[in-house]
Amino acid sequence: MTSLTASLARGALTSPFKRAGRPDATLPPDRLTRPAAPVAPGPLAAYGRICGFTESGPLPLTYPHVLAFPLTMRLMTGRAFPLPVLGLVHTWIEITPHRAVAAAEPLELTVYAQTLTPHRRGTEVTMATEARVGKELVWESRSGYLSRHRQATPDGTTPGGESRDGTTTSDGGARDGTTPDRATPERATAARGAGPATAVPPAAGGLPARAEWRLPGDLGRRYGAVSGDRNPIHLHPLTARLFGFPRAIAHGMWTVARCLAEAADPSSIRSVRAGFRAPVLLPATVTYAADATGNAFELRGANGRVHLVGSVTRQAGVSGPG
Repeated sequence: MTSLTASLARGALTSPFKRAGRPDATLPPDRLTRPAAPVAPGPLAAYGRICGFTESGPLPLTYPHVLAFPLTMRLMTGRAFPLPVLGLVHTWIEITPHRAVAAAEPLELTVYAQTLTPHRRGTEVTMATEARVGKELVWESRSGYLSRHRQATPDGTTPGGESRDGTTTSDGGARDGTTPDRATPERATAARGAGPATAVPPAAGGLPARAEWRLPGDLGRRYGAVSGDRNPIHLHPLTARLFGFPRAIAHGMWTVARCLAEAADPSSIRSVRAGFRAPVLLPATVTYAADATGNAFELRGANGRVHLVGSVTRQAGVSGPG
């Protein structure tokens, strides 16, 4: 945790001197690697409890992301990284587990910045993470993080309310931290360089309710203590307001993990895709909803607003509980 604390402190010091949206901005070419090491049982158990995973079995699908977070922070708070880390908002994630990973297996973790793209509400960076056992790639993910700022168009004007999927917001971009979906299929393919497009499916808002969760006001601080993600937007109302949020918001990775813990046997999952549609302002009551197969899920607020939409693909012939 010492290196992560140092990265957070460095991020707080360097963020005021970084200006997002510079046309000449480039990403550092570094690939940061943590040597192979087994998973510490204590932190893993604490993570499982707060996210609702069972105590036994393979690593939760989202846990390598947590293990690699110190590397991600070290890269994103480095002098060469073009965006200020304070206030970055996690907008989407894709996870591909190539096989189940046992807690005792030593994981080597690698993190690198993949792409930097304009977003209607600022600039979005795609961060990639890979986990290996020996030379075998056993898990990988890609995540989008948004640095919010006014994005000028070529004619010098500011774009209106049109999002990348063609929908619009009534105010041209709400102030409560809502973010549109990740890139369109064409841009997703270009970002990955090859392979099929992987756009998150649109939120229907009508999936059957499966469970209701009451989230306490200190959930962000509790999850931050377990995951190491102590972004100010998650910790206290006062620090969240500095970045445009009326109250502290739940971590997007907690919402994904909690939904996957509720959903189905993770050993059948071959990929997870999730988009963060709107922040969960804490405290809150939310509803987990999923279709009969368990392959489409979402998280809704008390007013029916969709906070998270996701989908999984499974091993052929396997589906989640109805």
